[in-house]
Amino acid sequence: MAANNASENARPKEPIVSPYMPKYPDPMSNISNFKIIESTLREGEQFANAFFTTEKKVEIAKALDAVGVDYLELTSPAASEQSRNDCKVISSLGLKAKILTHTRCHMDDAKLAIDTGVDGLDVVIGTSSYLREFSHGKDMDYITNKAIEVITYIKSKGLEVRFSTEDSFRSDLVDLLSIYKAVDKIGVTRVGIADTVGCANPRQVYELVRTLRSVVSCDIECHFHNDTGCAIANAYAALEGGATHIDTSVLGIGERNGITPLGGLLARMYAADKSYVMNKYDLTKIRDVENIVASAVDVTVPFNNYITGYCAFTHKAGIHAKAILNNPSTYEILKPEDFGMTRYVSIGHRLTGWNAVKNRVEQLDLDLTDQDAKNVTAKIKTLADVRPLSLDDVDTLLRNYHHAKTQGSHNKFLANIETPDMITDMA
Repeated sequence: MAANNASENARPKEPIVSPYMPKYPDPMSNISNFKIIESTLREGEQFANAFFTTEKKVEIAKALDAVGVDYLELTSPAASEQSRNDCKVISSLGLKAKILTHTRCHMDDAKLAIDTGVDGLDVVIGTSSYLREFSHGKDMDYITNKAIEVITYIKSKGLEVRFSTEDSFRSDLVDLLSIYKAVDKIGVTRVGIADTVGCANPRQVYELVRTLRSVVSCDIECHFHNDTGCAIANAYAALEGGATHIDTSVLGIGERNGITPLGGLLARMYAADKSYVMNKYDLTKIRDVENIVASAVDVTVPFNNYITGYCAFTHKAGIHAKAILNNPSTYEILKPEDFGMTRYVSIGHRLTGWNAVKNRVEQLDLDLTDQDAKNVTAKIKTLADVRPLSLDDVDTLLRNYHHAKTQGSHNKFLANIETPDMITDMA
């Protein structure tokens, strides 16, 4: 029996993601080999509240570069004179990330973009029946010929070039595969799939990417909107199907409900291949760039935001808290310290457990027994039925209980505390 207990104690405390992970990875999968195209400075500018000065764009670009994203995608220089200048300024910063700009599949836009000094162009044109009829009004023959013309020109200038269809998941599959094969044949760097209206689900994404992977040899980039809540799941499914690049934005900001959030994608990929993500990206820098962007667009980081939300590593229920204190992996698939965060065990409420209160006693270095912790926990539960207690309230209660115990009056002390406000008055 002792040997068995020793074996149990020796078990690793690293989180086991799932016993249902496939034993052998999908040979097409790029879960452990992907790149991030960070589009806060392009897609993010389409967020309702967004207005970035050149100085703010530089600050965001540097913060994203510190995270280690592979590419930064900027607003088309054709959008405005300031957008053109921003491309020039950020291209000259000497960042590790490659600088891209996103343009229409149009020769004038391409020439303007190349002159800004960016490393590559992401060109796009709508291919769904909706966009062909109600947006640009061009047929697939025109689109294919124009794509070949623009891509050939960009390649002649020595730049990377991605060609993406817009509204891919409402486009005809034959049309998609035909144009992707045509641009792959002339040496496009990447082809792109865009779920422009957020209508796709993970199974549809996986099937389309797998099909595309079988007909092109170039890299595959994917751009997912979050209108129906599937952006992160769709990005993961795309990588499983053979995609190589995922578009993100900080806090997911973008047109309407935005796109795949950078922090959310990194959390998902950390759970899939922790060593790959941690060796490539500085996860402790995510909070910095989120705070910069949140302030710039006048929003608060959501309470349940991936990684950085104030509830992300907060544990409340008594049975959870006990297990967390024994082994954090019981209720955490992400290690907060890997992201520069800390966990918090909430104890001033009716769901609290005495193990969590005991842990706080130890943190405060108070000489109290397990029975003392149980007695104070019972009082906390009673008082918390009136209103939750702050951590300061709990600390005050514990310290005053400890002082009363040295005088032998701790039981009377607890009995006399009838309302939460009585604790506050002690502070």
